[in-house]
Order: sequence, then C-alpha cells, then structure tokens
Amino acid sequence: MAQKIPEEIIEQIRSKADIVDVVGDFVQLTKRGRNYFGLCPFHGEQTPSFSVSTDKQIFHCFGCGAGGSAITFLMDIENISFQEATAKLGERVGIHVEISSTPEHHTQPISPEEGRMKDAHAFAAEYYQHLLLNTEEGEQGLNYLLQRGFTKEEIETNGIGYSLPHWDSLTQLLTRKGFSLEEMEQCGLIIKREDGSGYFDRFRSRVMFPIRDEQGKIIAFSGRILDSGGEDAKYLNSPESPIFHKGQVLYNLDQARPIIRKERNVVLFEGFMDVLSAKRASVFNGVATMGTALTMQHMTKLKRLTDHIIVCYDGDKAGWEAARKAAEMLHAERINVEVAVLPTGLDPDEYIQQFGPEAFKEKVISEPQAYVAFMLMYVRRNKNFQYQNDVLQYVDEALNYLVEGISLIEKELYIKQISMDTNISEETLQLQLRQKEAQIAKGSKRIEQQVLPKTEQLTLQKKKITATDRAERSLLAHMLHNIDVVDRIRQEESTNPFVRDDYMAIYIHLIGFYEEHQKADYQRFAEVIGDRELRKIIMEAALVERDPNHAEEEISDCLKQVKKFRIEQQIQDKNHAIKEAEKMHDMRSALQLSQEVIDLRKSLSRV
Repeated sequence: MAQKIPEEIIEQIRSKADIVDVVGDFVQLTKRGRNYFGLCPFHGEQTPSFSVSTDKQIFHCFGCGAGGSAITFLMDIENISFQEATAKLGERVGIHVEISSTPEHHTQPISPEEGRMKDAHAFAAEYYQHLLLNTEEGEQGLNYLLQRGFTKEEIETNGIGYSLPHWDSLTQLLTRKGFSLEEMEQCGLIIKREDGSGYFDRFRSRVMFPIRDEQGKIIAFSGRILDSGGEDAKYLNSPESPIFHKGQVLYNLDQARPIIRKERNVVLFEGFMDVLSAKRASVFNGVATMGTALTMQHMTKLKRLTDHIIVCYDGDKAGWEAARKAAEMLHAERINVEVAVLPTGLDPDEYIQQFGPEAFKEKVISEPQAYVAFMLMYVRRNKNFQYQNDVLQYVDEALNYLVEGISLIEKELYIKQISMDTNISEETLQLQLRQKEAQIAKGSKRIEQQVLPKTEQLTLQKKKITATDRAERSLLAHMLHNIDVVDRIRQEESTNPFVRDDYMAIYIHLIGFYEEHQKADYQRFAEVIGDRELRKIIMEAALVERDPNHAEEEISDCLKQVKKFRIEQQIQDKNHAIKEAEKMHDMRSALQLSQEVIDLRKSLSRV
C-alpha cells in the first residue's frame, strides 16, 4: 500500500494552486464573466462547454459531465493516481510530497511479474546510458549520435544509451541484481542459448533507444547498429512480450500527451527516429508506431486526446502507400486527418538535415494537405495523362473522394483541379459526380431500410431523466454539502436511500469519507474516488441548485419519490408474476399476488 499523504499537506497544495493555471497547460481557455471556457479535453466537441471556476476552484464540462478539482483534473488528463497528481501539483506550488515508487493504482493494474520486467528495463536503460556517456567503450556510440545532430541534453532527456559488444554483460548484471533470467527472456532483454546452457544479451554493440508506455515506464528498446557492413539488421527491436505489444504502443505518447492536448493536434510519424528529429524542429507533439501499421488500438488512444491528426510519413513509394492507408483509416473514424507531404525519397530526418529544422516545421508540418487534396495527389501519382486509361482511372478514383464529407465549395475547387489535370470539362465532371452520388444515396437508402428498426429501438432505449433521477441527484447534492443529512438518513431510514447502483456506491463511499474527515468537502471527496464515472456523478450533483431555506422539505420530497419508485417497481413485478401465474393456471397464486398489489397501491397513496 502507498503511504497516505497528510490532509494538511493536501490542503496546503489545494489552497496554493490555481486551477486556471493547471488546466491552462492543457486547454486553451477564454474568460467569460467570472469563469473561463474552452473545448473539453475529455471528449471531442466544436462548441466550448468546458468551464473552469476560479471562485470554486473546480472544472466542469456540461457536455460529458467531467468535473472536479485541480488534482482530479491531473488524475484524469494524465491517467495517474491521486498520490501522483498531488505530488505533481505540489511541485508547481513549491511543496514537496514524498510518494512511494509503486503507484496507488492504475487503470490497468500490472502483475508482479510485469512490474519486475519494467524494473529490469529501467535498470538496463540506466546501465546503457552510463556506458554511452561515461565510458571509453561508449564513445563510438556517442560520436555517432553527435554526428547525427543530437545534443547531450537530448541524449539524457530521451534516455539514449549504448550496449557493449560483449555477449553477456547485461545478463551478468541482471543476475547479480536478483532478476529471474526466465522473466528477462520473456520480456526480451536476453535470449536463451539453443543448447540450454545459459543466456546471452539480445542487444550488443548498438545505440539503445528506450520505448516507454503511456505512464513513462520503459517497456522495450530499439537498438541501432553502428557497424552496418554485416548482415545484422540496422535496427533491432524488442520482441512482443507481456509488457510490450507493438500494436498498442505509440512512441513518445507519454511526453507528447500534454502538448497534444494544448495544441489540439498530433503529428503521426512512421518511426521513432522521426519523432526525435522532429523535436529538434520544435515539433513536440509527435508520436510514432513501433514497426507496425496503424491499428485500431493506436487510433483509440489518439482519439482520447484529439480529433485532429497530421500524418507525416516518408516521401518514398512505401511511405505514400502507408500514409494513404493511415489517412483512410483515420478518415473512416471521422477524425480530421491531414497529410504533411515530404519531397520524393526523403524521410523527416533527412529533410531536416538537408533543409533545416525551421523549414521542416514551417513548410511541412505547418502546411499539411487536407485529406481529399492528399488523396487526389495519391491517385494522380504514376499516371500518364497521355493515355486514355490513366485519365479514366484517375477521374473515377478522384471523384470517389468528392462524394461525401466535404462542402460544396471544396467540391467545386477539386472539380476545377481535376478538370485542369485532365482537360475534361467541369460540366462533364459535375454530371459524373452526381451519378456517383445518386448510386451511393440509393445504396445508403437500402441499407437504412434494413437497419432502421434497430435504430428506432436504440433511440427508444435512450434513457430520459425521470423524476426519480432528479430526486436521487438532489438528495446526493444535499449529502455532499451537509454531513448531518447523511447522519440523519442513516438513523431514520430503514432502506437504502438510492435505487441506482452507482449512487448507492457513492453513498457508501461518502459514509466512510465523513467518518474520517468529519466535515463536508465534495472536492476532497471526489479526489478519493478512483472511478472517473462516479466522479462525474459527484460533480454533477454537487453543482445542483439547492434551497438552503427549504432543505428539509427538499430532502423529504426526494426520499418520498424514491420510496414511490420502489413501490411502483414492486407493483410492476407482481403484475408480471400474476400474468405468469395465470398462464400456468395457478389461480391461487394469482389471487394472492393481486391482493399484494392492492396493498401496495394503498401504501403508495400514503407516501
């Protein structure tokens, strides 16, 4: 268990921190009246519904319901524990907080074996960097990096190191540190000899680049060989392991996350070296896949942060093909995707070395092609318009990208471009486009007719806010602002005061919170709740308007509404049971149940 942070320290940090400054690091805020507003970082939106109050020192999104204090904001935005968020906020205001090396909890708890594997990777990274910066054997690797344009500061910041040419130097160190060599083999640091006589290092005589997960823990390495004259691959990556899954990992996401949220876009590169080179050009919101194509897991991670992605892949044939596939996948997910196009044959690192970091940022990253514009460039590649087949193929493929998802003005501009490229009149192209649109509309209508009944069912299933929902929310609001309400209900009510499971879970947590803190403080209470969805309910309830002069009447009305709902549910259940009994010709049970329904209706009128 992680040690508890003293309440007085938490209160000092909360009183010194300004939530506007904290949130402002991630969200562009605009002052309106007494509050600040911006686009919610927790869900995609076009109209700002995210509010920050300086008076109350809380944030709240009227769209998705997210809310809380500066501490809970850091917990949610960086997916960290309460301890880590408090310590991070403490650093901002000059209050040091000692926390354990093991976090309180993570969204996905790791096993002890995975913990040891990550510890071993952290140890290996320190060892590799020591060799690079402080030994004669590492000079070759250091010189290579300096020649590539890396500074010592960049090397240290990114944890770059060097592995010795020896077969078992790391293996011996891991053994002395007490790590299980079987586990070290499973996580890819070492390899078992074919004859079973022992283990040897996977990485030898390579510049070592650590790969981190979203929490910043090292989970893998990519090693760049210095002597490229042999048959060994230029880059050697860690294999798939219990802690490293290539289809889920995005290089640099741990460091880029706050910049992505602040700038509201992310640059997606093909390789981690592109990300490191881009940092030299002050592009700090870059991430890269790890030797694999873009996956749904990658897109899910990025969609949580932004709905605007700039794809920047290599300028060769393979890079164009990969960029097309990635752009189409992102576009299908309704993400605003653009493509930063590089000159033929160049990758980002080569472009920066040739034209400089400023040109890369200003002429490549800052001037990306819109999705449709890039797709037209893609289908035009390698086409010779002197040949009729190439012209027809280009027109057909290009018009497919104009059918849906773009404005009339954009369509007109792209039609002009296609007309100039092919010498086909704009009128003919417009006619061809309308035919395509009619075909798609016809197909869409047929699909809509097939799925409409399901769609209607889903619409009907959307839950409306009922009188009971409002009563539970209002009752919780009174509980969050007055400890006496909880004490009174515990003493006077024989049944649970809530019918919804999530409200009941909050109520149980609140009882425990009041037993420890002895006073109402909904912000502090929200901070001790690990579940983000429960925190949303707490903050929504805390902001409900109450009438302090008629609090007793409001509480009484809420409890009555909940009791009525329970009785109505019982009546509904018994009526269903009566029908079942009648089907079974069990008239005795049906009569008994009918009498129970009558009694319940009488009790309902007395509530």
